[in-house]
Amino acid sequence: MFLLPKFNFRGMDNKLEFAQRLRDAMTAAGLEPRPGVLLNLFNTHYWGRSVTFQAVSRWLRGEAIPAQDKLIVLAGLLKVEPEILRFGLGVRQAIQDRRERWGNEGGYLERETFDAFLRLPAPQRKLIREIILTFAKVHDAATGDTAD
Repeated sequence: MFLLPKFNFRGMDNKLEFAQRLRDAMTAAGLEPRPGVLLNLFNTHYWGRSVTFQAVSRWLRGEAIPAQDKLIVLAGLLKVEPEILRFGLGVRQAIQDRRERWGNEGGYLERETFDAFLRLPAPQRKLIREIILTFAKVHDAATGDTAD
């Protein structure tokens, strides 16, 4: 069954993992992973309202994740891609796997069907989606295959 990849979006773990990636990116960039260092670097390159020492400390301790505009600036300063800084390398691999799967398994007929599906009104798409997922679930149960 084709489902979206599962990511770890559980609040605190996600923040702690981000903090570790941020500290690692700072170290890789030759910076000491301390709030004062990041605060000065960030505020001299960010055109919005300056962030506080407490905000940067919370990023590094895994208590908060910066907003997208700040994340993009951080990523640029630390020379790492924003999605990698935010979600880690797993997100890139999941996207790559999904693209390869679509390229390998999705032929012309599947793409034509999917395009037609997207043209349907929302209630019909919902019904078709439920039918497809039911068939996939029955198939997975019969074959012992799981999408988890």
